[in-house]
Amino acid sequence: MNPYLAGFLLGLVLALTFFISGRGLGASGAIKSTVITIVGQVSPEKAQASSFFAEYFSPISPMRSWLVFEVLGLLTGAFLSGFLSGRLKLKVDKGPNIKIRTRLFFALAGGILFGIGSQLGRGCTSGAALSGMAIFSTGGFLTMMAIFGTGYVIAYFFRKLWI
Repeated sequence: MNPYLAGFLLGLVLALTFFISGRGLGASGAIKSTVITIVGQVSPEKAQASSFFAEYFSPISPMRSWLVFEVLGLLTGAFLSGFLSGRLKLKVDKGPNIKIRTRLFFALAGGILFGIGSQLGRGCTSGAALSGMAIFSTGGFLTMMAIFGTGYVIAYFFRKLWI
């Protein structure tokens, strides 16, 4: 898809999200709900005793959060888009100077670090940066600059793996 059209459509989805739910997009909350539910299933006593986990076990399950349904819809939509366009296949994108195992290790490590950062920063790229910028939040603009700035700095050191 044309990136300008995709950005415009993302803006429309963001505006609709504010209109329908009263808040912006975000995916890290869905991951948190999933982790909290797993902890509650594995060790319900510890989850109820923890001040952090206990607040999420109100009469409504954490898995009933609209963010969980947002992420499920995102995954379903991405799968359907790839399938319908004939681009659905299992492959690892990598540069010529990196092994698949190393690429997967760095992808996993980056995902874990970004997940931790999203919880420390009180939101992921969509929630803290994109939705924050949509409401002209200084924190949203700072978050987006920090994400892209860090990406450019890190890319400088790892670019040889892709060239």
